[in-house]
Amino acid sequence: MQKLFKQILTSRVYEAARETSLDEATNLSAKLNNRILLKREDQQPVFSFKLRGAYNKLAHFSAAERERGVITASAGNHAQGIAFAAKKLGMRALIVMPETTPKIKIEAVRRFGGEVVLYGNNYSEAAVHAEKLTAETEMIPVHPFDDELVIAGQGTIGDELLRQNPGRLDAIFVPVGGGGLIAGIAVYIKTLRPEVQIIGVEPVDSDAMYRSLKNDKRISLESVGIFADGVAVQKVGKLTFNICRKYVDKIIRVTTDELCGGIKAIYQSTRSIVEPAGGLGMAGVLKYIHETGCTEKTFVAINSGANMNFERLRYVAERTRLGEKQEALFAVTIPEKPGSLKTFCQVLIGDRNITEFNYRLSSRKQAHIFVGISTRNEQERYEFRDKLTNAGFKNIDITDNDLAKTHIRYMVGGRSNEVIGERLFRFWFPETPSALAGFLDATRGKHNISLFHYRAQGGDFGRVLIGLECPEGSDQDLEKRLDRLGYRYQEETDNPAYTLFL
Repeated sequence: MQKLFKQILTSRVYEAARETSLDEATNLSAKLNNRILLKREDQQPVFSFKLRGAYNKLAHFSAAERERGVITASAGNHAQGIAFAAKKLGMRALIVMPETTPKIKIEAVRRFGGEVVLYGNNYSEAAVHAEKLTAETEMIPVHPFDDELVIAGQGTIGDELLRQNPGRLDAIFVPVGGGGLIAGIAVYIKTLRPEVQIIGVEPVDSDAMYRSLKNDKRISLESVGIFADGVAVQKVGKLTFNICRKYVDKIIRVTTDELCGGIKAIYQSTRSIVEPAGGLGMAGVLKYIHETGCTEKTFVAINSGANMNFERLRYVAERTRLGEKQEALFAVTIPEKPGSLKTFCQVLIGDRNITEFNYRLSSRKQAHIFVGISTRNEQERYEFRDKLTNAGFKNIDITDNDLAKTHIRYMVGGRSNEVIGERLFRFWFPETPSALAGFLDATRGKHNISLFHYRAQGGDFGRVLIGLECPEGSDQDLEKRLDRLGYRYQEETDNPAYTLFL
């Protein structure tokens, strides 16, 4: 890796990018008894580290190559980095973006001088179209992460870290998508400070690098979670995988709730709002400290970007308390008789704050309650569960039930006696006007919609809960139709939160 190390040292990123600050999260450090530092890549002109790799790549183009222009496919930060770099170098930049890309990112690319072509419902479809346009236009493609010069540009962060913090450094927590950022940082840090741990952080539903390292070969994910869209890749790069296999010490996976907790921790420390991918490093630090109980260590979390859709903040705020272990959710069955609800509230809730309370008469014998309570730690969640059981109340801990958190809590209302043969599915619809029409067209005929819930979350995909009446013998036909539709989906018919409340 000597060549790549030299490319980092001779990188031209500072013709466009800036050296970002390394800020201590003072209050959080004192609370957790570890020194926690934030590398502020949200301070770049495009609010993301991606400018480093994009500019370094384009700056090495020859005069003839610059005349041809650059083309790439991206749903966000890489697109902005390429557009900014191309404008500074006087080049034409054509960016293919999915039709589902939020308006804020499209406008940013155009503001930086990029030409935008909208195509497809996701990055993969946009990338295929970009390949077609490359052949037609003879423009030069730039990969967002699997390229030596791109990796070298990202590696300059490692150089800054060692200069800004020349003393003790135990571990660096790096968001991982395709692997370009962590590969660049790892090469530089491990060359000079091999004792420093390089720890990648991925969402549990977008963990291509974790699975690839575990299996010692590149794994392609069948589906990719889209909350942290900046790291949502199906397959890591060939070059980045080989580097990570050699230099990365560990990959930590975090849930959406834990990620939201990381975003909040950064806000409280810096008053800056990062995008979900930008909060991964901090989420990894918090989880590592919680699981290991370590103290008096020095950790750096890479704040990789801040291109957050404002509409997504509501969702982040709702899920943060769960990620911080400060809220627990339960489904509780109580007798349907006078005084039972009062007893439940007075005796079992006690001095706890209720964060949510949904009640619906189920029958003349019993009622089901969807209740959220505030907790100081995870142990209090288990103590409350035991208290419910010991008092004779049937209960299910649904704190980790994603269906309950995303849909059921907004829908508690009881079951319909008219529904026959209902099956329940969660879908990830592309945020396009034609998405629902496409679904209805694919399922028309035998399957009547018996339930439908959608709630905007400010992402590239909408999360939709749908109930379908399925006549006897139609199951196989339905699954074929859904597979042909191409939307990611998951059946939830056996989910306990559904059977209790809907």
